Amino acid sequence: MENQRVSFTCYSCGKKIEGSSDEPPCEVLEGWLTMSHWKSVATVEHFSFCSYLCLRSWVETNVSTVPRVFLESFREEEC
Repeated sequence: MENQRVSFTCYSCGKKIEGSSDEPPCEVLEGWLTMSHWKSVATVEHFSFCSYLCLRSWVETNVSTVPRVFLESFREEEC
């Protein structure tokens, strides 16, 4: 059986890395980060990122934040 090429793409910046189908993903993706998202009992999505900066960028654009005005409404009034 002939070796096939596999490729992985950073979900944030689009950087690509290739390896052989004989290599385990942990060797091909050395230094990369992989996140798993359990969507349901039998459905898991995997996202690969080439760096912490790419992961951070993806998180910042995909996770909603609490509006600053809401957080500031809990401050105690200064006397």
